[in-house]
Amino acid sequence: MASSLTKDSVRPGTPGSEKTFFGHPRGLATLFMTEMWERFSFYGMRALLVVYLLSGGPDAKKGSMGGGLGMDLATTTAIYSVYLSMVYLLAMPGGWLGDRVWGPRKTVAIAAVTIMSGHVVLALPGGQAPFFAGLALVALGSGLLKANISTMVGHLYNGPDDPRRDGGFTIFYMGINAGAFFAPLVIGTVGQQVSWHLGFGLAAVGMAIGLAAFLIGTRTLDPKSSVVPKPLDTAERASWLRKGLLWLAVAAVFYGIVGFSGHFTLNWAMIPLTVIGLIIPAGVLLRIKRDKELSAVEQSKMTGYIWFFVAAAAFWMIYDQGGSTVQAFGETKASGSLLGFDFPSSWYQSLNPVFIMALAPVFAWFWIWLSRRSKEPSTVAKFAAGLFFIGVSFFFFLLPLGMATNGTLVSPMWLVGIYLIQTVGELCISPVGLSVTTKMAPAKYASQMMGVWFLAVTAGDSVTSLLSNPAVAGVDLSGTAAVAVEAALASLAGIAVYMYRRKVKTLMGDVH
Repeated sequence: MASSLTKDSVRPGTPGSEKTFFGHPRGLATLFMTEMWERFSFYGMRALLVVYLLSGGPDAKKGSMGGGLGMDLATTTAIYSVYLSMVYLLAMPGGWLGDRVWGPRKTVAIAAVTIMSGHVVLALPGGQAPFFAGLALVALGSGLLKANISTMVGHLYNGPDDPRRDGGFTIFYMGINAGAFFAPLVIGTVGQQVSWHLGFGLAAVGMAIGLAAFLIGTRTLDPKSSVVPKPLDTAERASWLRKGLLWLAVAAVFYGIVGFSGHFTLNWAMIPLTVIGLIIPAGVLLRIKRDKELSAVEQSKMTGYIWFFVAAAAFWMIYDQGGSTVQAFGETKASGSLLGFDFPSSWYQSLNPVFIMALAPVFAWFWIWLSRRSKEPSTVAKFAAGLFFIGVSFFFFLLPLGMATNGTLVSPMWLVGIYLIQTVGELCISPVGLSVTTKMAPAKYASQMMGVWFLAVTAGDSVTSLLSNPAVAGVDLSGTAAVAVEAALASLAGIAVYMYRRKVKTLMGDVH
């Protein structure tokens, strides 16, 4: 067990080698606290996002607190999806800045300040302008932080073979879910029942605590976290600065003309971002696949990986509607009371993290138990199961949708069931996807492939945004027909992946 390792088994000079955090380097406690409070602020704001956008609009719950932006559900879903897609898209440049410009430690500090500033701006009254400015800052900061803080966790250990490494990432993962669990209960309650802007302000306080924990504990981190692994030389820095300023100038001129001509609407920002969210993942995969320096084996693995990527994008497309379509249903069509206890709809966002914390150890044990009996499902089979379960969750969603007619409010337990099924699907895909990404990555792109995995979320949410946006497809994703089609397509995709498992296994080569 990792916690039973003695001080003598820790690498000399490792930060925290004299004092441990459950048998791990003390730096893990610093990163645990930073990530927990960052997730507290992020998921607290996310729990409020959809209900705040809906509040005061045509699809808002009758009798609910006003003061929101009063948007319809279609536009709300599009905005929510674009926001999530940008968070995961920005993880790639965030990792690049950590590797080439600032180093992981400085990048995380800058990210925390950016996120906190975004929440502060969200807390300001004033309508759409401060809201979207704050949302952009939170997305940018989250992208900067996401890849770099995980890198610093890895720095605490003696490479991939350190026996404490997996346990350390497990503890870190629990910090993520602990913050995600408490955030809707605190920030969601204050935001929905007291003041929207006070709720967003509490998210800023959470990030401020995380930043303070990081700065105070920075001495416990590994010195490698301050090193820029592959710094830009003078010529590269000048080239990137020149390109960045050029594109910034082009965007400023273009949107200046659109704005001053009186034609600017929200879609002038949303639609380009959505298209970018589809083009970049496709372009990155195509660039890697067409690299002539890759061996035949690496090319084969990349072909197999594209199957996993597309399956993951389809999965996240439906899964992330748990914060938009399903959340909106919980706000407007489900009873806000259970066993005589009233609660705000933002509390639904605490269900997934509590299910993760309860079920993740069970799944880990179950895979090991099957493996010892030579019966563990293959990676392809697990992906197929994840897609199947996410489809089942929306088939299950059809039941309360059918019951919530003529103003009838359904039991909150229907939503508990939806989130439970989705979490089972997530545990079949998410950790397995991270693992298969590292195993199938070409050596040349080993460090970039984790960012490629995050792009599957970007692609899935971008499709959701295009479908929901009234100016594009205008599909009512909360309607029975759309939910049924998504459920059927996801389930059929899961079955198709399973049927072609032998072909995909062949492409995977020596990866099992």
